[in-house]
This record gives sequence, C-alpha cells and structure tokens, in this order.
Amino acid sequence: MSIIVALLMFGFLVFFHELGHFLLAKKNGIRVNEFAIGMGPKLASFKRGDTVYCIKILPLGGSCMMAGEDEASDDINAFNNKSVWARMSVVLAGPIFNFILAFFMAVVVIGIVGFDKPLIVGVMEGYPAQEAGFQEGDIIRQINEKKITIYRDVTLYLAIHSGEPLTVTVDRNGKQFTSTIVPKPNEDGSAYYMGIYVSSLRTKTSPLETLKYSLYEVKYQISMVIESLKLIFKGKVTVNDLSGPVGIVNMVNEVVEESTSEEVDFKTNLISVLLNVINFAIMISANLGVMNLLPIPGLDGGRMVFLILEAIRGKAIDREKEGMVHLVGLVLLMALMAVVMFNDFRKIF
Repeated sequence: MSIIVALLMFGFLVFFHELGHFLLAKKNGIRVNEFAIGMGPKLASFKRGDTVYCIKILPLGGSCMMAGEDEASDDINAFNNKSVWARMSVVLAGPIFNFILAFFMAVVVIGIVGFDKPLIVGVMEGYPAQEAGFQEGDIIRQINEKKITIYRDVTLYLAIHSGEPLTVTVDRNGKQFTSTIVPKPNEDGSAYYMGIYVSSLRTKTSPLETLKYSLYEVKYQISMVIESLKLIFKGKVTVNDLSGPVGIVNMVNEVVEESTSEEVDFKTNLISVLLNVINFAIMISANLGVMNLLPIPGLDGGRMVFLILEAIRGKAIDREKEGMVHLVGLVLLMALMAVVMFNDFRKIF
C-alpha cells in the first residue's frame, strides 16, 4: 500500500509539473505533439487537434513533448521558433506549478490542523534561554536577521547556524523582548540547545490567516531545499545523504506507519494518513520546483540559462550544441540517480 501511495503521489507531482509546461505551451501557440499521464507503453490515447493525449502504464508522472524542442524546425508553431520570452514562460511554468500545488496542499493541511506556532511552552533549567529571561508564553518573532513565522523556521535556522550567538526577539503580551544568547552544546558537542520547549500542537486560524501561513509553509520548504544545497556544496552533506524514488517510498511507508494507531477507528486513521501524506507531498513538490530551477543541463534551469544567453546576445545558441549539452546533462543526472537509488537500497537492507 505504501508503494502504491508513493507512486501515485510522486506521479501526480510530476504530472502537475508537466501540466504547467503544457498549458503555457498551448497559450503561446506552441504545437504539443504528445501530452501523457504516466510513462511506458500506452494504455489509451486519443488525438485532438495536433496533440495526442494518452495514459501510459506506469503511474510515474507524465510528459509534454513539444515540436522543435531540441532541434531546428520549419514549423512556425515549433517551440524554438517562438519568442525567447514565450519559451521562458513555458520552461518556468513547470517549477512554478509545483510551487502553486504545494501552496494549495498547504491550504488543505493548515486549514484542517493549523500551523506550528513558534510558542515557548517551557524553559529548561540551567540553559541559556532561562538565563536570558525567556518565559512560557513567549512567541519567537526573530532570530538575528531571520524573521520567524513558524516554529520550523527556528529549527532550520539553528541547524544551519549551530553554536552561533543568537539575538532572539520574542513577543510577550504584545510587547517586544530581545536578548542575546549562546546555545549550549550537549555532552558530545553534536548539537546545541537554547533550552526551550515548544508545543507539538498546531494552532488553528482564520481562512485569511490560513492563506498567509500556507505561503509561509511553501517559503519554508523552498528555504529548506536551498539551505540543504548549500550544505552539499560546503561538503557537510554527501551523496549518501540524498534520497531518490526508493528512499521516498520508504519515507512514505514510515509516514503511513506513524499515522496509524490501533487505538482509533479506521476513519480517524485514514484522515491522519491522508494529512501526513499531503504534508509530505508539499515538501516533495517544493523540492521538485527548486531542483528543476537549478542551472543544470537537462533540467528547466539549464534551458533557462540558454534562453537568458539568447536574450542577452540577441540570437540563439546553435541548436545542435545546446541539444548535446542537455543530453550530456541528462546522462549525468541518470548516473547520479543510479547512485542515489543504490544508496537507498543499501540504507533499507
């Protein structure tokens, strides 16, 4: 069941990404040869206009195949014969649709269970937070230059700036209180703590606030991906720490198992599973959006690099050379995926 849930979730996220490319291609008059749901052999298909719409056997996303996407074409409706700005909009539409989908899924989750308020519910004795005068009921508003909107902003900032001095601003009964503290290391020095307890309960809010905190949720997920990429470049995260489709299936399985309980009825378990899977899908959708914007050949970000160069130069890069660069990029990405999948299996077994 977890495998099915993971495949459907990942497939839907990739499909929505391709839907963004498809809709903007159609809007800009670009001929789409095929728009598919799934991958592999066709199960069913029909043709409307110039486009073949089909459902394929493997529920692993989808594809939007446009005329003249990787080669020169005499067709005036081919991708490469449209203006550079039209092509940019088509390329950017996929990642942007991932962010839009993440937002709407966040609206569902936050609308039902609320957001994680950065509320201090207790202070540990002998830790910097107590010495700084923080109290139960304080709401964390800012750490150094970082504005805090949800509690996970705090945990992410502390993870990235481990052990650094912190100027923390809290809201106490409508008044601002600021103090500088230095987090205290644990016995082996592997982690640093301010010494606060926060509530694990989420705070429900109004419909308007739900929309606002849904935007904050997407912002947080994007920030988490970007900060993780920085750690990779700094050498603090290796390829062994990355996860691919197999790792995602395993994580979905853990989410499903943690969301079920023998003490509650089937309906309650089902709602819990759905909410946690949607919450997980928000993270994956934001990941897909950010990763596809990276300036790597074969990805949307790689195509954007060539389009930006074309806009600056006033003429396109040789199509064959660009196609070869993207092909090499795809081969390298597939090789990386193979390594990541191997690590996924190694971690599981």
